Amino acid sequence: MIYTFEEALAQPAVRVGEETRDLAGLPGFVIASDLEERFYTSNNLPEQLSALFSGINPRRLDEDALEVACARAQERVRGATLLENDIQLLYRAQANAGLLGVPAYLRRPGRLEAEEFLSRPPGAELLFALKHLWARDWTFDAVLARLDAGTGIGLEAGPVLVLPGRA
Repeated sequence: MIYTFEEALAQPAVRVGEETRDLAGLPGFVIASDLEERFYTSNNLPEQLSALFSGINPRRLDEDALEVACARAQERVRGATLLENDIQLLYRAQANAGLLGVPAYLRRPGRLEAEEFLSRPPGAELLFALKHLWARDWTFDAVLARLDAGTGIGLEAGPVLVLPGRA
């Protein structure tokens, strides 16, 4: 689902991010975590990524093998396709928020890393930026941080904020 910041107030923070509550009244919108989950499952990414990282042993980490797996994981995420219905929802949300033809960016709530974009109708640049942001979860540093934290290689789907301006 996609919500304006006002609509997001009625949603659980786990779906839209705690920070979203402070953005009510501002232009932009939040992409709830279920859209990312659909993206991963519809492209069979959990199984593909699991296979990529199957040879990685966190106790005896081969950093070279991890780097290769991370690069391939990022390629898979960037190369996967969004469902047509989700694409149309994103296009409408972007147009309704007035983000066509103006600089905008997206980021995860509580994080500083962002992907900037400038969309022209119909707004495909947002789609590319979104997949690039999701691919950042599979950088060597991001995966290594999860391994160091003991949470494993995988991660849970999360919300994404889409805001006007530059990051």
